[in-house]
Amino acid sequence: MIAESELIETKKGAAFGLKIKLGETPLLIIKGEKGYLACGYIDRTAASKMKDICAIIPGVKTFEDMLNKRVQFASKGAQKLGIKKGMTGIGALDKLI
Repeated sequence: MIAESELIETKKGAAFGLKIKLGETPLLIIKGEKGYLACGYIDRTAASKMKDICAIIPGVKTFEDMLNKRVQFASKGAQKLGIKKGMTGIGALDKLI
């Protein structure tokens, strides 16, 4: 399968997960109402320039990885929501819902 989608439930609500197989490592995005979590395929400079509200968690291959690993970058918009480098993906996602 080239692409998969999944509804990701948290205590705060639900988000839409999208996984696209590109090579050995997939492109992963989890979209909440206010912004999104992304894997390392998303360029932090471009996301900032476009004023996206996003948190980047590199080195992930599954949604579970993304929720359990730590944020390495938070855009200014994400920071305004309380998302910080080092917090878990699930913690960041709760702020994006």
